[in-house]
Amino acid sequence: MGLGPSIDPEEVGLTGLIWLLLSYGYVLYEASNLISEGSELLLLIPSMAGLVGGVVLPLLGAVPDGAIILFSGLGSIETAQETLSVGVGALAGSTIMLLTIPFFLSIYGGRVNLTTDATSGKQTGNYMGRPKLSPQGTVAQEFNHTGVTITQKVQTGGWVMMCTTLPYLLIQGPAWLLHGPEETIAAGEHVWSAIGFAVCMVGLLGYLHLQLRMSTQSEDQDKRMAILKRQLKKGAVSLSGAVAAQLKQKEQNLADAAAQEYQQSSTGGGGGVGSTEKTSLVSSPKNYPSPAVAEYLKELLADAFHSYDTDRNGSLDRNEVYVFFRDFNEAISEQEMDKLFMQVDKDKSGYVDLDEFIGVAYMLIKVQDQRSDAAMLTDTESGDLKTAMADTAFNESEEEEETVPEEFTSLSPDQQQAAIKKKAFMMLAAGTILVVLFSDPMVDVMGAVAKRANLPPFYVSFVLAPVASNASEIISSMYYASKKTRKTMTVSLTTLEGAAAVNNTFCLSIFMGLIFFRGLAWQYSAETVTIILTQLFVGGMVQRNTMTLGAGLFILAIFPLSIAMVATLEALGFD
Repeated sequence: MGLGPSIDPEEVGLTGLIWLLLSYGYVLYEASNLISEGSELLLLIPSMAGLVGGVVLPLLGAVPDGAIILFSGLGSIETAQETLSVGVGALAGSTIMLLTIPFFLSIYGGRVNLTTDATSGKQTGNYMGRPKLSPQGTVAQEFNHTGVTITQKVQTGGWVMMCTTLPYLLIQGPAWLLHGPEETIAAGEHVWSAIGFAVCMVGLLGYLHLQLRMSTQSEDQDKRMAILKRQLKKGAVSLSGAVAAQLKQKEQNLADAAAQEYQQSSTGGGGGVGSTEKTSLVSSPKNYPSPAVAEYLKELLADAFHSYDTDRNGSLDRNEVYVFFRDFNEAISEQEMDKLFMQVDKDKSGYVDLDEFIGVAYMLIKVQDQRSDAAMLTDTESGDLKTAMADTAFNESEEEEETVPEEFTSLSPDQQQAAIKKKAFMMLAAGTILVVLFSDPMVDVMGAVAKRANLPPFYVSFVLAPVASNASEIISSMYYASKKTRKTMTVSLTTLEGAAAVNNTFCLSIFMGLIFFRGLAWQYSAETVTIILTQLFVGGMVQRNTMTLGAGLFILAIFPLSIAMVATLEALGFD
């Protein structure tokens, strides 16, 4: 008896089988969401962001598919050889689906007008225009003159993805040359599966090392920023809870860099020029962030600022600013808002532009971070801000307590960071446990569905498994792309490419391990050819400077065409 529910799908009727399929699929869908959400929450912890972004996030995203693959190869040898096709379907379906359906949806959701440069003749996205996307005259113009810009990171991700398909050839080459009973084929593939397993692991470690290096050097800052915006929008954390620790780290790094530069210029006789330039990064007017920190906050909050600017005059009044911060789960009173607003509204116009708004946000984050010790707050020029904050810090009205979630009003930013960490680990643990418990019965159910429908198990798992295991990637990529910026579009597409690369290494290594340790035969030539060709095609497509909506539709068509291709190759004698 395996793990999880012990209902035998062979003993239930058609209605019961459909119910089991939907139930197990929904549980795996929720489990994959828990894993994805927990991983993203850990990115809000500055001390863990590098490790999480480089290793945890890519690896845990493949856990649902990996579990289905693993359980498809367990059981008796005879049973495992048959059910292994469910795992192959999950691997092929997941990889091809990620590179087609959400890929197209990202292009569709993130598309802008494409303009042609008169000098170079190259197309470029209208990311700076207003509006970014305008109606085109005909369907043909819509297909050819709207799309997205492909950045260098997306192109590099395409090359990495294509390179990670190499392990498929290590097992597929011998599979083409070997003939005879399954036992003979399995024996001939034994050594090659071990080599393939080793290459997969080396490829996985190499990919994770690359991602970890990028993450620790903050080269994945765009992705972290996109995830932070998403978590703020969902209300998973307050603004100060998410950003206070980030600001502390940034300001400390700037101060350390300035001190080091000053020391070098003093001892090296550099005249202090470098010191002056570096110090400018940390010097700023009273109660206003340094230029580097202000730029970080502006990138984080600019989109939200403009969404609250209902009259489109480029500024917010005091009430709009108050609503903004309340919506971002900040426990701020009317009196506190007045005091903060007065510090930046120097002309007393009753409005603040984006730069002034960043000043309000910065002071609020600092105040919330220091609420436990109001005496640490500095006096301000126009009033005793620290006194106002201290007086109201623990005396919010009933209206405020009802409006802002209790988990935010009762916790300081540091406490929120601890709560985020605890919640993230609980979500990761719960998601992983659910995946382990329900992957095995899901394999049995998909096998039973295939048997009832008189279809090979591969086709059933090809279509159904990715829906449950990769739904979070689809939703995330669509969310990022909908922002219609180069950065978020890059995050969307590189996330999908990265998921495919992890499938080519982590998930395929599980297959190689099953074939080697269990003595199974690799008899999936048609599936392998289809997986490789799909990735080579998409990887080649992203080497362009732009991708039109029409090209995106062609990529979308690959998903059904890949099923037809597998069927055709099998009919021609592959496998």
